[in-house]
Amino acid sequence: MASVSGGSGGPGARAAPGAVDPGSTGRIHAHRRTVRYWLTRGVAWCLVRAYVRVSLRGRERLPGGPAIYCFNHLSWTDPFILLATLPGRPRLFFFGPKEEDMAAGGRNRLMTWSGTAIPYKPAKTDLRDTTRRVERVLAAGGVIAIAGEGRIHALERSLLPLSEGTAYFALRAGVPIVPVAIAGTSWLRFGSRVTVTVGEAISAAGRPNRETVDALTERTWSTLYAMVADASERPQPGPFGRWLTEAFNDWPEGSRDAALAAEIAAPPVWHTREDHP
Repeated sequence: MASVSGGSGGPGARAAPGAVDPGSTGRIHAHRRTVRYWLTRGVAWCLVRAYVRVSLRGRERLPGGPAIYCFNHLSWTDPFILLATLPGRPRLFFFGPKEEDMAAGGRNRLMTWSGTAIPYKPAKTDLRDTTRRVERVLAAGGVIAIAGEGRIHALERSLLPLSEGTAYFALRAGVPIVPVAIAGTSWLRFGSRVTVTVGEAISAAGRPNRETVDALTERTWSTLYAMVADASERPQPGPFGRWLTEAFNDWPEGSRDAALAAEIAAPPVWHTREDHP
């Protein structure tokens, strides 16, 4: 994997993850990005644990170096659950959200301010720049979490098709894919249990051509689906829990009920979504 120049090591030395701008923060000094990152993690840790009980399983499976974490996506809170649960090092970045304007919406502004977001425009006008941002973060020793489905869904035990971006980026950088299963965020009830489970790392080797990307995507989907297939559906909480759950959820079908009906009508099956390079 190519190294990133910068820092005191001279040309070709690996830069610290804090020195890498993921593309969402503009011209902000590395020290300020580091402060924002740890402040965001600290606040997420406190808020998450004040409302739900979280646990991390399989921490020993996390690689000590660069990797791509592919997680299932049940709620707008998932990135904050991961920030509050996963180790602080290597530094954690998130691919997305897919927005033309990262200044729109409270969630996007928060992720931009924290310096954890690697923005990706739905219009695909900056695919080359996006790929370079991803490779800079990985080359600097960071890890990138990707919601492989590219959207939220309603059923804990379901998994939508994965986009090709996870496999493509892993193959380009030569880093493993780590499947991460989140359980318990489809409905957020006060005091409920949220579990983050880390699966065995999946090696990524070969050229990022169509055949290799498809094969790696299928393996990732199969591994992650096996981790969520037996999950228990969560009961609907009271008014505050329902409000908190849906506060920033974006349902492509227009509503949770419509998304739920679509998932029930189409049981999980592997195929790719060509939303990424």
